[in-house]
Amino acid sequence: MANERLMQRLNGTDRIEGALRGAIVALGNFDGFHFGHQAVAGKALSWARDEGRPTIIATFDPHPVRFFKPDLPPFRLTSLDQRQRLFADAGASAMLAFEFNAGLAGTTAEDFVTELLVERFGAAGVVTGADFTFGKGAKGNIDVLREVGAAHGLKSEAVRPISDSDDVISSSRIRAALKEGHCEEANRLLTRPFAIQGEVIHGDKNGREFGFPTANIDIGQYLRPKYGIYAVKGRLPDGRVLNGAASLGVRPMFDPPKELLEPYFFDFSEDLYGQTIEVELHHFLRGEEKFDDLEALKVQMAKDCDRARALLD
Repeated sequence: MANERLMQRLNGTDRIEGALRGAIVALGNFDGFHFGHQAVAGKALSWARDEGRPTIIATFDPHPVRFFKPDLPPFRLTSLDQRQRLFADAGASAMLAFEFNAGLAGTTAEDFVTELLVERFGAAGVVTGADFTFGKGAKGNIDVLREVGAAHGLKSEAVRPISDSDDVISSSRIRAALKEGHCEEANRLLTRPFAIQGEVIHGDKNGREFGFPTANIDIGQYLRPKYGIYAVKGRLPDGRVLNGAASLGVRPMFDPPKELLEPYFFDFSEDLYGQTIEVELHHFLRGEEKFDDLEALKVQMAKDCDRARALLD
């Protein structure tokens, strides 16, 4: 998980100077950075290479939908740190993070192009998805970018939505798959496993008493996949990858109910408290259940681990 520290993270309120001025900017929400998002970034990267320019991938955090509808349940697919690493892996020179607030929401599409993209960031070109909108009232689109930008030397390109045999590849489609427990489908569209990154916190030590010590992680603002048991891989800060099984949900056998992601890593006994780890969901094994007693739960947990080992091997 080191790349996020190697690539520069720019703030949307700051003026870009120096070598990053004159960049090609990929502009979008890019939450999940799925196959379709990667096509937009790929267009910007190839354009920048052709002209010897840097590439900046711009994203919004919080997501604009979160600003306008603050009471919506959590729906995030990637944290900013995860996006920064994914953008770096794609080959971008920097990530530009807009804080979506009242000021940005009130910026007209024309001002967004002239005052931000041209004046503040010095962009030479912009690439968006064909359906991307921006500016006050979502009035900005690729036509506005082309029309307003042309007068200021800013070129623009749009990338059509990418489809597979079923439908357009989108973040909402990935969220729906995860809510149904269809990990493999979500991961195919993402081009990698859906992963929750967080700090390992102290729990109730229930798993330790059963012989299944877990690393507890607060799910935070991430989308809630279907509650249940998963075959997972854990990525540690030092680069090691561990196989395991995890409970994701409210643990119906214990009071009070507490929503957590609790991975148990096979053949691993080190202390992870305080470390930030990433847990990838690879396979959904079963839904949450309430057992007759703790012994029955322990027997089922052993079966879950055997099945997870087999699937991950």
